[in-house]
Amino acid sequence: MIFCFLSFEIMTTTIRTGEKKDLPRVLELIRELALYEKAPHEVINTVELMEKDGFGPNPIYGFFVAENENGIVGISVYYWRYSTWKGKRLYLEDIIVTESERGNGIGKLLFDRTMQHAIDEDCSGMLWQVLDWNEPGINFYRKHYNPKFDGEWLNTSLEIDQIKKLLAK
Repeated sequence: MIFCFLSFEIMTTTIRTGEKKDLPRVLELIRELALYEKAPHEVINTVELMEKDGFGPNPIYGFFVAENENGIVGISVYYWRYSTWKGKRLYLEDIIVTESERGNGIGKLLFDRTMQHAIDEDCSGMLWQVLDWNEPGINFYRKHYNPKFDGEWLNTSLEIDQIKKLLAK
């Protein structure tokens, strides 16, 4: 008779509200996402800007962190949006889980906490985007949440340099 004893470690992940001290790691995760999305050159944000924008007199975003024995391994960054048709909405800017921790349920923990925040803040709903080529992201949302995917709207934007040029005309 052969006995086999297996030993394994269960990591506990905690979701908590983000703090100023978390911002350097948050920016690292943002850069990791930009690399995954093949756009690392697009990240112009800094810890200083994030501190001013998130912890100044008029915070314009909030975030949750996922933390385990390996430190901060994921984030959910959100802000408020106002719909003329539906009122206050929570906009989920990004959920990021570091590559080595993906598949461990951390994204679901962050998403669920963000949904709870939308309820706690009396929002009429929650919105987010996912790139059309991001099959793992699309599959994650379909598997757990069955959201409405809207192919009707086009994303548009102007960068600050474009705005300045347009207004200078």
